[in-house]
Amino acid sequence: MTTQTSRPLSGRVAVVTGASSGIGAASAEHLAALGARVVVLARRADRLEQLVARINENGGQAGALPLDVTDQAAVQAAADRVAAEFGGADLLFNNAGIMLPAPIEERAGEQWQHQIDLNITGLMNAIGAFTPQLVKAAEQHGVADLINTSSIAAQNIYPNFAVYSATKAYVTHLSRHLRVELGPKKVRVSAIEPGIVGTELQSHVTDDGALAWLAGAKETIEWLTPEDVAQTVGFVASLPARVNLQQVTVMPTAQAS
Repeated sequence: MTTQTSRPLSGRVAVVTGASSGIGAASAEHLAALGARVVVLARRADRLEQLVARINENGGQAGALPLDVTDQAAVQAAADRVAAEFGGADLLFNNAGIMLPAPIEERAGEQWQHQIDLNITGLMNAIGAFTPQLVKAAEQHGVADLINTSSIAAQNIYPNFAVYSATKAYVTHLSRHLRVELGPKKVRVSAIEPGIVGTELQSHVTDDGALAWLAGAKETIEWLTPEDVAQTVGFVASLPARVNLQQVTVMPTAQAS
């Protein structure tokens, strides 16, 4: 028998960015299994359609809005649709991002800009578009959640990962500030900082040094799965309204730093 305990997010509306694969897709499925109606955002419409079909086949409720989060107008239009069709979001999982390590001396300007555009500007576009809905939902129901995907790289030092790490440090520090601003309005803000997770993120890496480091780590460490992080996201969102995990670091057991 399904109970409120097994579906603690019943009645809530969750928006997930970067949902076409990896942590985003796994989190969308998990949040739906916990009872939330889920709206998934990403560029790849075919992947989103498959994800929505899986969620609906498993008894969940989901809808897809294909877009590029770096397009501010498109994100705002999506937020308007969520408000009109779902009554507004009370959980935003900001997960879209990319990792493109390279030595700084290579001056890989296009890669730098791509990471800044997606990891920072895309994040801000979603926060700007959906925060009014989160505040409204918290006023009405006593709680809402803004959960941002950061990285252990926000805290630690990795050669050739300077720009990526800096974007993730931005995410973590921004989350702390937003928690102070939105917490009194009953909007919980959390930063999830995973260690190495097996996702498509690694497939975008072109730097030989970073690829060698990742290959070595794969041989010595059992990496986290997207589902591991999704479970963490669901746990954070399912806590009593009085509890806010502001920063959660999720590491493979064998990863030292």
